[in-house]
Amino acid sequence: MDDPRKNPEPHPEDVQTSSGIEVKPFYTPETAERGADSGLPGEYPFTRGIYRNMYRGRLWSMRQYAGFGTAAESNQRYRYLLSHGQSALSIAFDLPTQIGLDSDHPLASGEVGKVGVAINSLRDMEVLFDGIPLEKISTSMTINSTAAILLALYAAVARKQGADLKKLAGTVQNDILKEYIARGTYIYPPRPALRLVTDLFRWCRDEMPDWNTISISGYHIREAGSTAVQEVAFTLANGITYVQAALDAGMELDALAPRLSFFFNSHSNFLEEVAKFRAARRLWARIMSERFGSRDPRSQMLRFHTQTAGSTLTAQQPDVNIIRTAVEALAAVLGGTQSLHTNAKDEALGLPTQEAALLALRTQQIIAYESGVRNTADPLGGSYFIENLTTEIEKHAEEYIHKIDAIGGMLRAIETGYVQKEIQKAAFDCQKAIESGKQVVVGVNRFARPEDAPYPVLRIAPELEAQQVERLRKLRAERDSARVTAALREVEEAARGTANLMPPILAAVEAYATVGEISDALRGVFGEYKEAVTL
Repeated sequence: MDDPRKNPEPHPEDVQTSSGIEVKPFYTPETAERGADSGLPGEYPFTRGIYRNMYRGRLWSMRQYAGFGTAAESNQRYRYLLSHGQSALSIAFDLPTQIGLDSDHPLASGEVGKVGVAINSLRDMEVLFDGIPLEKISTSMTINSTAAILLALYAAVARKQGADLKKLAGTVQNDILKEYIARGTYIYPPRPALRLVTDLFRWCRDEMPDWNTISISGYHIREAGSTAVQEVAFTLANGITYVQAALDAGMELDALAPRLSFFFNSHSNFLEEVAKFRAARRLWARIMSERFGSRDPRSQMLRFHTQTAGSTLTAQQPDVNIIRTAVEALAAVLGGTQSLHTNAKDEALGLPTQEAALLALRTQQIIAYESGVRNTADPLGGSYFIENLTTEIEKHAEEYIHKIDAIGGMLRAIETGYVQKEIQKAAFDCQKAIESGKQVVVGVNRFARPEDAPYPVLRIAPELEAQQVERLRKLRAERDSARVTAALREVEEAARGTANLMPPILAAVEAYATVGEISDALRGVFGEYKEAVTL
């Protein structure tokens, strides 16, 4: 057993949040600073929430991120989660699908179905949603470089079901900028990739008006090692870039902005996370009002999905991850999230088992139905500390945004490596704090114990890759090759010009062209992005 005398607690003067914001021993009304301008829930600047009644009116959507192996296996998991009270779907795609490679591509070998479901064509998408009426559910798809293709596949399945596209609800992540910053599943250079984003915006405006056309993601920025302040700053700076790109493409601000959504991480510093969500809402409302001149309150609302922090999960003592996830999920709810995914206890070891995924869903249900936190909006609003911390996070995030503006905007900041370097430094500082013991990770650098017996982990059967490749081979043999060739030629011609790329992409997927073939048609015009090394 650990001797606590060997692990002295930090002195009060050393206490900081993960963003380096000093934490005083106690707070008074005078230290709350701008807390008085927080307003009421549902009113500008939406610090206290975007709806007046928040969860008294409607609970957050419980979206458990899921997908693995083949479309048929993932379909079974989705039906299981829906039957146990999940209210919406959140789709994980495998790495080849994310970077526009078919399952039989040499670079896909060993990765098919490993971190998500393998989707090569409309045939896979039909199986994925078999028996799931798309008009009656909301679906979130975590996909970026190939977002336009996957959304076209979703629309094509809906058409086959006889659904009205205008009634479909959901979100496609479609946030390519964070791929260059933090995650790396990019294909094309930033500027043509940004064109794909705005083409999707414009197409959905006319064809799928209830669809959220982007989920601007701070989650992966945080997972890469950023602080809470950096997560807010870089995410909102990306949002500014997308809004400006859409305006430059001829869209109207108040037609675009209400369909924007955000995706944040809920990390382990509980009160900092609550304040982070409040600060992000207030800062975005000000950006939309003061920078872009929006007058429609719907354009000023920051609506967001949250996922608990995968980077805080430990392979050591996995059951302890249940507690971490519960704390992080509660922070997201107290911060006013619109939907939530809770990580499973075994995700530091592999994809979640079915039992672990259900327990993660039950965590949300306990918070929703037993904790009482849903009974009033912004229950921590007015706390001297929370109000002070909200203001501090907003202030420091705004300083970052000003620096990015001075560089020439987010695209330029990415191209010069500024954002990547800031995240790398924060990640390095965090790792040093863990290794020195200054930052405690229970079960890792403190309260460790001898290794337990092997933990049961979900394994993807190796033969699934061969089966997926065979299904792809069969598809190519059975489809109308001439129709596919003509459809791919139309995609390439549209890419060379200025026409919206979504209609030819939709025509191609309905001809059963594959994700890899459509991506290759675009690669031939746009080229591929090569990351600059930042030191």
